[in-house]
Amino acid sequence: MTIDATELLARTRELLAAHPPGSTDRLEFLRARFDAGLAWVHYPQGLGGLGAPRSLQPVVDAELTAAGAPDNDPRRIGIGLGMAAPTILQFGTEEQKRRFLRPLWTGEEVWCQLFSEPGAGSDLAALGTRAVREGDAAGPGEAAWVVDGQKVWTSSAHLARWAILIARTDPDVPKHRGITYFVCDMTDPGVDVRPLRQVTGEAEFNEVFLTGVRIPDAHRLGEVGDGWRVAQTTLNNERVAIGGMRLPREGGMIGPVSQTWRARPELRTHDLHQRLLRLWVEAEVARLTGERVRQQLVAGQPGPEGSGLKLSFARLNQEISGLEVELLGEEGLLYDDWTMRRPELVDFTGREAGYRYLRSKGNSIEGGTSEVLLNIVAERVLGLPPEPRTDKDVAWKDLAR
Repeated sequence: MTIDATELLARTRELLAAHPPGSTDRLEFLRARFDAGLAWVHYPQGLGGLGAPRSLQPVVDAELTAAGAPDNDPRRIGIGLGMAAPTILQFGTEEQKRRFLRPLWTGEEVWCQLFSEPGAGSDLAALGTRAVREGDAAGPGEAAWVVDGQKVWTSSAHLARWAILIARTDPDVPKHRGITYFVCDMTDPGVDVRPLRQVTGEAEFNEVFLTGVRIPDAHRLGEVGDGWRVAQTTLNNERVAIGGMRLPREGGMIGPVSQTWRARPELRTHDLHQRLLRLWVEAEVARLTGERVRQQLVAGQPGPEGSGLKLSFARLNQEISGLEVELLGEEGLLYDDWTMRRPELVDFTGREAGYRYLRSKGNSIEGGTSEVLLNIVAERVLGLPPEPRTDKDVAWKDLAR
């Protein structure tokens, strides 16, 4: 049966009738929503969806919002929703999909991303974390991998139950070909999470040390040595999740500065007005472009166009937050909470201007540096000649590090 908007609306109302938001526990409601196929309607039946067009999700969301129904919090579980879930959907076994997707969507299990390494810089494929296969080490008849290495810039690692992890399983082949993708249990005794304090004072990021971490082969995603291809699904989704998040008009960074402009005319100057108008228009263009990219997704998997969205996100956030500090003058420099905190979520707009200014500096690094993303757009979107690279056909073990 083809699911249309009328059918989705009917199913949503059935959910609300069976689980009234005013008298239903939040987690109970989220589980029921997932089981009804109304979590992400474009996912398959039995996995939180109904195989409906992705464009119909707003029909469900609007009806639930109007009814005051609880929702999950993408700010807290965004890595699971935007990166782990689409990768598991495309490359996971049926058992993996049924084990991981429901608690991921409801927020019962938080995910983090163990990709970046201090020794690899922006060249992710040069990663050195090793995974060595060990026969029946995980139990009778079940092979396992023993992982050793270090990861860095890991958001939410201090909260995470699971991690998506890429590690080198074959050092004798070129760097892109000897990588395998795993789901890592963050409660393993060999996982050591240490906070990385940022310029804002808080430790939203972490460094993670992996020492003898045992991962069952049943927690491998994709084929051995094919981890780079699997990781591209994660990375492409990450860039759309960051740069193309669904926002209302004047959502995101442009909202607070626009509100300040309207409420405090004494701060206005002609130069700031012109800059604000330009940034407002660019933010609206970026918002609509993100909506367009989401509508064009095929089978839920974005392409390299998401890199352009993430580039715009970083540049706009940094320019808008800089304008806001200038608009507020001395007041914009105030930032009096340098407390060492390990937050549960990232709130770009609910804090003071000084926080937004400082935090936005990381936007051009996280989710792929702007320099790397410019290369991706140039080569994979515009079709320009790639930069000469002499390391692509050299075995990883022979690369200078």
